[in-house]
Amino acid sequence: MNTFEQLGLNESLLLAIKDLGFENPSEVQEKAIPVLLEQETDLVALAQTGTGKTAAFGFPLIQKIDAEDKSTQALILSPTRELCLQITNEIKQYAKYVKGLHTVAVYGGASITEQAREVKRGAQIIVATPGRMQDMINRGLVNIKNINYCILDEADEMLNMGFYEDIVSILSDTPDEKRTWLFSATMPTEVARIAKKFMHDPAEITVGHKNSGSATVSHEFYVVNARDRYEALKRLADANPDIFSVVFCRTKRDTQSIAEKLIEDGYNAAALHGDLSQAQRDSVMKSFRGRQIQMLVATDVAARGIDVDNVTHVVNYQLPDEIETYNHRSGRTGRAGKLGTSIVITTKSEIRKIHSIEKIIKQKFEEKTIPSGIEICEIQLLHLANKIKDTEVDHEIDNYLPAINEVLDGLSKEELIKKMVSVEFNRFITYYKKKRDLSGGDRSERSSSEPREIRAGDPVRYFINIGARDDFDWMQLKDFLKETLDLGRDDVFKVDVKEGFSFFNTDGEHAEKVMEILNGYDLNGRRINVEISKNEGGGSRDRRDHNGRNDRRSSGGFRGDRNFKDDKKGFRSDRNSRSEGSSKGDRFESRRESSGAPRSDRAPRRAATSGDKPANRSFEAAKSRRTRG
Repeated sequence: MNTFEQLGLNESLLLAIKDLGFENPSEVQEKAIPVLLEQETDLVALAQTGTGKTAAFGFPLIQKIDAEDKSTQALILSPTRELCLQITNEIKQYAKYVKGLHTVAVYGGASITEQAREVKRGAQIIVATPGRMQDMINRGLVNIKNINYCILDEADEMLNMGFYEDIVSILSDTPDEKRTWLFSATMPTEVARIAKKFMHDPAEITVGHKNSGSATVSHEFYVVNARDRYEALKRLADANPDIFSVVFCRTKRDTQSIAEKLIEDGYNAAALHGDLSQAQRDSVMKSFRGRQIQMLVATDVAARGIDVDNVTHVVNYQLPDEIETYNHRSGRTGRAGKLGTSIVITTKSEIRKIHSIEKIIKQKFEEKTIPSGIEICEIQLLHLANKIKDTEVDHEIDNYLPAINEVLDGLSKEELIKKMVSVEFNRFITYYKKKRDLSGGDRSERSSSEPREIRAGDPVRYFINIGARDDFDWMQLKDFLKETLDLGRDDVFKVDVKEGFSFFNTDGEHAEKVMEILNGYDLNGRRINVEISKNEGGGSRDRRDHNGRNDRRSSGGFRGDRNFKDDKKGFRSDRNSRSEGSSKGDRFESRRESSGAPRSDRAPRRAATSGDKPANRSFEAAKSRRTRG
């Protein structure tokens, strides 16, 4: 392995490297730095997050910048504010002995006029997020028409976040003769398109296999029933007493909910998602970096750009929608050559995703079982014993020893140890004493309210205990379900609204999500219950007529404002599990509002008074329209 001296770096950089404590270059640094120093070339470098990419482009960039020229010579684009600030701080550390070199961070959530002022004072290097950079270009606050170098860091992340048009626009505002260095963990189609359009015969560097995972991260998965997912998360945390982790959820709602549950159960946890203000995000990240938080529950977007040392575990509470995103999640651990573990909590129906991920990252997952209560107690007991053994004694307590000895007088060494350990350990014994083991996919343990094994592509019919009396018509319920479940327009279909309950369908791939999010959901004080109906509900999606309206004639649903009879077979098969309902043979009125507009901007509300519900008003209005017709 080469040393930094052998890579061709100048004295000022070597001094900064020594101050930072870097000993040997990483693989991506060893491959990229000589190429960028010796050649005026474009570069595509594929390497996992945490492999030292910032230094790989930062060192040669600093060495090539003319510090005496105050004009902007280089632009570094990064996906998030956090990563933008992190790169800026690292570039400043690398350039600490280069007199006159200034680096400015440009990102959203801060004063654009102040950032423009900093650039105008003289910034040879700008580090920016695409959105804010495009805004500054549009306002004429920055000039990048004469830059020599453009670096795209975490290119795949930027494109995943929807910045393709911004990046194309920004690059179009730069000179053709500049050098473009593209660093990415994966090479999806859009990244390849950017490279083809804006780069000229680039040199290529790959660390590991293309799109592969980091060799310092091991991968495990645990199969559990859907209802046991949160319990499994707690057990895995208890089985790893020194855990310092990022826990990934798919939605902001799940992220907040899981973090709140963990806090209630005594874990040092916090949520990180897009609904937090910038001040809240900064506070959470400060606590996480200071290790006051052991479990940071985050969405994929919010966690992008997080670079925190010594993260021991990444926990995939839910697998991402895009399989490629798994690579970025697991890259939060195993950084800078240290070992890390990526854990997936999954159900039997999602095992196929595990195999797909294995093909992409070219690494095998190890299937493990959730530790039993007894195993966790043993782990915690030994951890506590080691903690007591390794604790440094504060001799401030010496003055209190006579009084302590008097209190403990008469206890043997064995009794004293038992009592000391029990102070901390009793809560684990009490909690796990009667807890069952968590076994994945055991059908006998499933309750009637859990999703059966369903394949993607299979339509699933659900019963839900809300309906017309909760101020829903079919359109409002569909909007509510789409927003609450974070699903697309066509992912919820065959919505039938009755007086005190309703039915709806989704594709089988969403079944677990539906059951997990909706069961127990509080709707204005009403606790929602969802069950998978024994009646398949016809299976096909809503047909559309030539005007785009729903046509439910094929599925026993309703059409327009006509009355219809309930599907008796479905009614009988579900009636025993309903919390609310009405007698077989009842006729129900569909209640399309006269405007037909979905009320997607707010959650449905109950009527202010029970005597005149909005549902009844809609019903009377519908009757009135038919009478007038």
